[in-house]
Amino acid sequence: MSKNEQTDHQVKQKTTHFGYQQVPVEEKSNKVADVFHSVADKYDIMNDLMSGGVHRLWKKYTIEHSGAKRGDYILDLAGGTGDLAARFARIVGSGGKVILSDINESMLENGRKRLTDKGIVGNIDYVLADAQDLPFPDNYFNIVTMAFGLRNVTDKDAALQSIFRTLKPGGKLMVLEFSKPVLPGLNILYDQYSFKLLPLMGKLIANDADSYRYLAESIRMHPDQETLKSMMEAASFERVSYHNMTGGIVALHTGYKL
Repeated sequence: MSKNEQTDHQVKQKTTHFGYQQVPVEEKSNKVADVFHSVADKYDIMNDLMSGGVHRLWKKYTIEHSGAKRGDYILDLAGGTGDLAARFARIVGSGGKVILSDINESMLENGRKRLTDKGIVGNIDYVLADAQDLPFPDNYFNIVTMAFGLRNVTDKDAALQSIFRTLKPGGKLMVLEFSKPVLPGLNILYDQYSFKLLPLMGKLIANDADSYRYLAESIRMHPDQETLKSMMEAASFERVSYHNMTGGIVALHTGYKL
């Protein structure tokens, strides 16, 4: 085997986590895609059931602290069925632009249908894109949001760097993501809920226990609050901070391109 062939073989052997499994790096995105193709049609119903509707409060907090205003250009990454994008579109008005982007075609199409049915047209575009290699110009967006999507990205550092490139100077990144509970005793209850009740709901409502078991595992494999803060700082974001919600089950990380 030549030196180049040895190098290629080593690259091919690199693995990453898919939930608690180790899979080849090049396979993770397809496996994640399969999960979201499976759950796309029941995604909104399951979000309400899984969180008891609290996800709406987490997203409301994100919107209220975004500083979004008329005329802004906003990218909603991993935007799914468009909860954040819909609200941003109303804020930025006809002089602004919202791009709802997702790597998963099924999720993006569900978002397009949902927002079109709400009459949200004209100042919103839909772009199938990988957060690790965004197809947008440098210094383009005032705000980039990513709600419950970063944990599914294979190379989170690459995604953060790609986001940083597309933000205007003074622009803001907001990452809303499941994190690590900080209240004493909450971990035990959260584990019981995540690994017993969540897959059961997935089976009963979406006919897919495995996908929701993966989602629970992916949360546990996601960096904790301080680690993600350090990753954002390493990607050149400044004034990085986070705000815990629901006892740290969810955290909103914020960073600026100054």
